[in-house]
Amino acid sequence: MTRPWIPGTDDDDLSALAATPRLVVALDFDGTASPLVPDPMAARALPEVAVQVERLASLPDTVVAYVSGRSMHDLRVITEHTDDSAIALAGSHGAQYWFPGEGDAEIAGDITEDGSREELWAAAKPIIERYEGAEFEPKTFGMGVHTRRADRESEGRVFAEIDALVAERFPHWRRRAGHRVLEFSSRAEGKDAAMTALRERFDATGILFAGDDVTDEDAMRVLEPGDLGVRVGPGESAAVLRVDTPQQIAALLEALADARTSAQQ
Repeated sequence: MTRPWIPGTDDDDLSALAATPRLVVALDFDGTASPLVPDPMAARALPEVAVQVERLASLPDTVVAYVSGRSMHDLRVITEHTDDSAIALAGSHGAQYWFPGEGDAEIAGDITEDGSREELWAAAKPIIERYEGAEFEPKTFGMGVHTRRADRESEGRVFAEIDALVAERFPHWRRRAGHRVLEFSSRAEGKDAAMTALRERFDATGILFAGDDVTDEDAMRVLEPGDLGVRVGPGESAAVLRVDTPQQIAALLEALADARTSAQQ
């Protein structure tokens, strides 16, 4: 059962994770490290989150990774990621990776594509453009439709039309629905695959994963004993802990960094 995390109190699960020999801190970006914003490309990590991310990444045997549905290009833009960064990245829901000291990395995955990305874009764009406030997002393995600027009626209609289009022409593509976004991908991976890849890559003995959306539950469900899932905001979740806002994520990361620093002394 998911329970609220209370700032300023000792939490046994967080303390146990802080003492794990090799820790991976994996964070969704939109709605977790960053507030949700109308313009998807304007998203940036809260300064207080960024401070704790850098602090954790500087600790021994500790890796921080952003795990996002964004394409790698867009994820690097919104995370303000540089080539010398110590932060790992998993983009496109676990189909793309960037590792410190290596850069872009190829990890084999299943492809469900039965039509080209460009064909989907060409068919979807005229539909999306008919609805005020709906925005098309190109992705490396597919596309997204954002409706944060649209009213709910328009959102329902554009999603229904895009669903019908994909069902007819790209029926095997993976569908994901999130907070005012609908996505389709020719790759089958989810954030569960990202957890497996990060665990293996960094030989993690413990993972903290935090996320706010339906797609993040893929990752929550594959966490193992000794890991810790954190849900940001409302909704059913397989996470152990819940916080209300990205601001509280910053506070939780600070508590984790404090506890890990003490455990390593």
